[in-house]
Amino acid sequence: MIVGVLLETHPEERRVALVPTVVPSLTKLGIRTLVERGAGENAGFDDTAYEEQGAGIVSDRHELFFESHVLVRVRGFGEDRTDFELFRSGQVVLGLLDPFGSLESVRELAEKGVSAFSLELLPRISRAQSMDALSSMGMIAGYKAVLLAANSLPKMFPLMMTAAGTITPARVFVIGAGVAGLQAIATARRLGAVVQAYDVRPAVKEQVKRTASPAAREPEKAPPPTFVAAATQLLAQGPVPSTWTFVMVPSPVLASVTMIVIGSPW
Repeated sequence: MIVGVLLETHPEERRVALVPTVVPSLTKLGIRTLVERGAGENAGFDDTAYEEQGAGIVSDRHELFFESHVLVRVRGFGEDRTDFELFRSGQVVLGLLDPFGSLESVRELAEKGVSAFSLELLPRISRAQSMDALSSMGMIAGYKAVLLAANSLPKMFPLMMTAAGTITPARVFVIGAGVAGLQAIATARRLGAVVQAYDVRPAVKEQVKRTASPAAREPEKAPPPTFVAAATQLLAQGPVPSTWTFVMVPSPVLASVTMIVIGSPW
């Protein structure tokens, strides 16, 4: 069996579907790995790194499709339709294919006899943890969201005590305490902010308590019940108060959203 690693064609996509360190594991299973030239460069893996692990480098995308039984990619096809002419019956493609957002692509793959596995639809159970592609991406999204917000906020995150006076810490309010939200909470706290979080699911209450700032676990004055709706309206209408910074972080594939609100809205 031959696995082909495709160069991503989605605009601004920097990830690669398979890293060099995985190649030996496939080789032990009798699987040969072919990598399209330059596929890993944007992710920090040059062609030499793949060759050193035993993978072959293919310059022609048409040849990669012809040789491979299984094709792996990060993102779905989007508006790029050129690859559909290269698929053949019996091939398998894996990735974050966004089937509900690209029904025409799914139908076309089915008509060609291609088996497609969309990893974002994989059941999130213990047996499938090694194939969970969403949790790692969610953690990165939550981490990066706080960094973007910290860069945009016109004040520093931590408490600063100087001879000239004291700067109070930024207050961070995270709406949505899933994987991305919990990572955002932890990152904001490490940067010195006072963190609070909101989620409609009672089950995440204990996780938030363990992650958020101790001073924010039992706030003296909780956000008003309409705060989430008001924040969303402000974000949609603009302009927002100058003391607030909003960062909307869509999850890697699903429609759920984590909103990082930084400022002193209450």
